[in-house]
Amino acid sequence: MSRYPGALVASDVLLRIFRVLNIGTGVLMILALPASFLFEPQFLQFFSKKPPRIDPAWLLPVLRIWLVSGLALIAAVHVLFSRLLALVETVRAGDPFVPENAGRLKTIAWCLLACQLLNLLFGVFAAAVNAAGSNIEWKLTLTGWLSVALTFVLAWVFEEGTRMRDDLERVI
Repeated sequence: MSRYPGALVASDVLLRIFRVLNIGTGVLMILALPASFLFEPQFLQFFSKKPPRIDPAWLLPVLRIWLVSGLALIAAVHVLFSRLLALVETVRAGDPFVPENAGRLKTIAWCLLACQLLNLLFGVFAAAVNAAGSNIEWKLTLTGWLSVALTFVLAWVFEEGTRMRDDLERVI
């Protein structure tokens, strides 16, 4: 049994809640895409009046592409949460230093990298929507990029640690 059962339970519950919210967001985005075609006349009418500086003919296609790209983000985050839940389970079982966790951490790192690359793409979309007259704020931060590097390094540490443990067990 772990020394931190409360933290593990809280982590497990939060990750499960976040995964459900992520899936819910994905479902809403999937529904929003056909709705953008179904309600296109109302959308165009609304944005041609309020505020008058927004060009809805430019805005709507960019928003649709943004929605589709957002689904890739939803998928990456879903995989990330799933791998984290599997990691938490190995901690609960009392043996987190298993080879599978090195692979899980590597997958998490790739998911984080995908999220950061999509964030750059979303910055392009924000610029395009702003060119249509909107005012969406987007910032590039280093924190996410650092988490990508940290997670790749941590995956490598887990890989080496499990290899060293296996070597030690063979010696003993």
